[in-house]
Amino acid sequence: MGIIRLPSLIANAKQFSRLQSVCTRSLSDVPKGYMAVYVGEIQKTRFVVPISFLEQPQFQDLLHKSEDEFGFDHPMGGLTIHCEEEAFINLTSRLRVS
Repeated sequence: MGIIRLPSLIANAKQFSRLQSVCTRSLSDVPKGYMAVYVGEIQKTRFVVPISFLEQPQFQDLLHKSEDEFGFDHPMGGLTIHCEEEAFINLTSRLRVS
């Protein structure tokens, strides 16, 4: 397993947080090359992630697990991923570093 540098993780988390806050101002505004997903087990939080994450095996695994457990019914109007927010943020932070 590779070395994870804390400063780069913090910088990526801050960038991710800024992007999320910008995109939640106008719920219909998603920048080109990004997609909105709703994450959470009970309360859903909207995140905007790069479409390039769809190519990542770890992100694909997360989508497959969510599909197997909950199917394709997404009442929020967007892709819903049923997992803990902290786990999602951890995964997307690692994907941004690689």
